[in-house]
Amino acid sequence: MNDFSVSESYASAGVDITAGYRAVELMKKHINTTITPGVCSGVGGFGGLFELDLEGIKKPVLVSGTDGVGTKLKLAFLMDKHDTVGIDCVAMCVNDIICCGAKPLYFLDYIACGKNYPEKIEQIVKGVCDGCVQSGAALIGGETAEMPGFYPLDEYDLAGYSTGVVDKDKIIDNTSMVEGDVIIALPSSGVHSNGFSLVRKVLDVENVDLKCPIADLDGKSIGEILLTPTKIYVKPVLALVDKIKVKGISHITGGGFYENIPRSIPDGLGAVINKESVKILPIFKYIAKMGNISERDMFNTFNMGVGMSIVVSKKDCDEAIKILKDNGENPYIIGNIVKSEKKIEII
Repeated sequence: MNDFSVSESYASAGVDITAGYRAVELMKKHINTTITPGVCSGVGGFGGLFELDLEGIKKPVLVSGTDGVGTKLKLAFLMDKHDTVGIDCVAMCVNDIICCGAKPLYFLDYIACGKNYPEKIEQIVKGVCDGCVQSGAALIGGETAEMPGFYPLDEYDLAGYSTGVVDKDKIIDNTSMVEGDVIIALPSSGVHSNGFSLVRKVLDVENVDLKCPIADLDGKSIGEILLTPTKIYVKPVLALVDKIKVKGISHITGGGFYENIPRSIPDGLGAVINKESVKILPIFKYIAKMGNISERDMFNTFNMGVGMSIVVSKKDCDEAIKILKDNGENPYIIGNIVKSEKKIEII
């Protein structure tokens, strides 16, 4: 390392730029696992370069999404486990852009921390890379900002951004949705990355043993369940839209069923969800019990075990379920589309 990579003055202010260089060296092996044919640049440039392969795409439309992990990071701090939140970060972005049928191409991350601990940064980026591999996106750039005095020394924030591409003629919209269409659920892996401000309050996570097995959680610990990374649905959904006319997709994030399912439904139609069909995960029943939270509020805050909902015609339903199962999902029907001025009813 040359003399230009050391600044004693900056170090005296709490920023160790040499730690940044070490973090980059540690993360390179993980980044290499995400390289796809379109990547044109390596780590360290001022911009990530990606060459578009437009073969078979007549009218390319770029689709972008950005998000963070939110206060779920507090669980990572408490558990001192940092290798999965990067998956959450990727998932929150790519699960959004596939709702219109776009294939994720690349991802960029942003980590802001009170102090750059290279090994911790490496673990965060490892998670990001794992998420990129799961979604078929390349990690082509990012930023690690050391900000002493702004963040506590042992804490950080994590956000990301992804761009995908879809043929304009194949964009999933709700224009073909009609009464009688079927709503298919794709199970979530847990709480995912939303509602954690309420979860942390209800479960008092800073004052309980996060590693203690809980009978109501099938013998698993609160920490283990809450840090389970957000499920990435890219590959099964893209396999589905390649063969079936999909009329609408909703990523069930903050706002739960009530806010997200209506986003894919046109005016004049509504979703009727059979709550008895929803396979609610134990963690949501536990949260409701511990916080005395109403059923309405639970469905308006959490995914309740459904990470994504997909609308298809009744005639395509059986084939859609088969395709999803063939691609590793466990889909099931939770409702249907009706003529209604109410965007959603849970009955």
